[in-house]
Amino acid sequence: MTQTGGNTVAPRDLGTGLWVGSTDARVVRAAAGGGFDWACVDEQHGGAAGGRENTDLIAAVRAAGVPAFVRVAWNRPELIGRALDSGADGVVVPMVDSVEQARAAAAATRFAPRGTRSFGPIRSVDGVATPVPEQANADVLCLVMVETVRGLDAVDDIAAVDGVDGVFIGPFDLSLALGLDVAGLLADDGEDGPLRRVVRACRARGLVAGAYAGSPERVARLRAAGFTMIAAVDDLAMIARSAGEAAAAAKAR
Repeated sequence: MTQTGGNTVAPRDLGTGLWVGSTDARVVRAAAGGGFDWACVDEQHGGAAGGRENTDLIAAVRAAGVPAFVRVAWNRPELIGRALDSGADGVVVPMVDSVEQARAAAAATRFAPRGTRSFGPIRSVDGVATPVPEQANADVLCLVMVETVRGLDAVDDIAAVDGVDGVFIGPFDLSLALGLDVAGLLADDGEDGPLRRVVRACRARGLVAGAYAGSPERVARLRAAGFTMIAAVDDLAMIARSAGEAAAAAKAR
């Protein structure tokens, strides 16, 4: 990271990514190769159920030439370990609203002595390289999702947890928790607004500030707020929108 003065550090910028809801590896490879900087397989609300399916989807993303992340279904070590064993470059862990939960997520992503991840190099038969523990600990990214009022109140302490590499906003759950709609959450650009609080906590530690957008308009708003890792669109929504536009154009002719 680059020192920027005072106690702040330039946050890591991972760019704009694709959110993967499809379970078809061919679709995922084609979509991920469309110019995105990364792609994230959604095991929580998407179609991916983990195991062999995730291995294929992660391989499809990496075949497109971009890093692959997995949003695990929950903050559980076996889910985090399985995603990483399947070849993911990092995990997005939902509903983290305390220091204890952040520590548990970070520990599950690292091998001993830094963490509690189990070493199981059995995925070599799937073409997944056997990890070198020290290098894997350095390379993996653990991104924790702040989606509750409790998590927002604790965001500075969560960001300070060793092994947490970034904080990722879930705008739908967070807006519900705050009694807002998503538009209202994104429109609050005050210094003490939810978005600025998360970005400030990340910037103070040189962490990734991530968020789900789902549309170009939201990408612009989140980028202006200081987020450095933004999920631009869901692959299935993108296909549906493109299909609708193509059909409309064809009928108009």
